[in-house]
Amino acid sequence: MSFSDFTLESVGRVLGVISRAAELFPDLQPVTVPVWLQEALSRGAQGIQLSLLSEKSRSEFIVAPILLAGRELSGNRFAIYSGQRLDVDPERGLTGECDFILSASDPVLPLQAPIATIVEAKKNDIESGLGQCIAQMVAADRFNQSMGQYGSRVFGCVTTGEAWQFLRLDGVEALLERRRYYIDNVGRILAAIQAIVNECRKSS
Repeated sequence: MSFSDFTLESVGRVLGVISRAAELFPDLQPVTVPVWLQEALSRGAQGIQLSLLSEKSRSEFIVAPILLAGRELSGNRFAIYSGQRLDVDPERGLTGECDFILSASDPVLPLQAPIATIVEAKKNDIESGLGQCIAQMVAADRFNQSMGQYGSRVFGCVTTGEAWQFLRLDGVEALLERRRYYIDNVGRILAAIQAIVNECRKSS
């Protein structure tokens, strides 16, 4: 068993995590979108319907540029890891690669201080990626604790590139943002990334 095998039901049964809806970012206001990101998103899609892009294309043309813009807007206060393994507890399935990890540290190996995990939804299905994302959040939290970092908040996100579903791990509860954010308001997605960085810095 690995991260990709988890569902919302199995994270409750195997990991004891309860899921519920919550408002993670009250009063969130969109931020100004960098011109280069607007141009990159426009060129990346090239007029093609987003749902027709492959997972790899969405990662390269949509997800990665948004994360890079979020890092830029934060003053480079987090590192981005792509395809990083997070092997914490293989016996309980907390093992495997993460599509993206955001870390409150310089981009150096080995991985330090994960604050968020990003899961690219398979077949454009957000729901199918929620269990995987929660399992990765649990693994990130345990990783932080093993490094002596207690009380650090861990966030997650499942995205199709077009839609972004944010989550936060609070103890044994996985809180799912009531609203999904969409690429037609990328300034709100960037604002959520900023909120994650700010909250994690306050809790660290």
